[in-house]
Amino acid sequence: MSAKTKIVVLHMKELIYTAIFVGLGILLIMLLLFMFLPKKEKDKSVETMKYVAGVYTSSILFHDSTLDVQVIVDENRINSISLVNLNETVTTMYPLVEPALEEVSDQIIKTQSVENISYQADNQYTTVMLLNAVENAIEKAEIDAAAEQKNRRTNS
Repeated sequence: MSAKTKIVVLHMKELIYTAIFVGLGILLIMLLLFMFLPKKEKDKSVETMKYVAGVYTSSILFHDSTLDVQVIVDENRINSISLVNLNETVTTMYPLVEPALEEVSDQIIKTQSVENISYQADNQYTTVMLLNAVENAIEKAEIDAAAEQKNRRTNS
């Protein structure tokens, strides 16, 4: 058994070049992986339908006549709120109905919510009555979340 000793001579310049190229190669591989692997999109919010688009009404009974509050919505927004079947008797007997609804509808359309609506003290009862009617109409338009998930499962 004869052991021959081998001596390897490494030049410092070659070692530095090799280390730089290996580092650049690893960096290039990491960059390619980062760019082309699918990303987990946890922050991406998918906008789902909030309402079934259409025209919804809710009735208010005034002594002997009815008044309908009409709410028009599309899939994600409340577009307009108005009074329907408003006759002269109601406008004469209840003069604050129209101004109160205009004030409330402007706020609801702006905030897209019936929460935190401000109103004047002199037409408090009229406004509360109109808000209840608008809420009822919006509830008719809202999509049931459980039904929506069921529909997604059956469609996919």
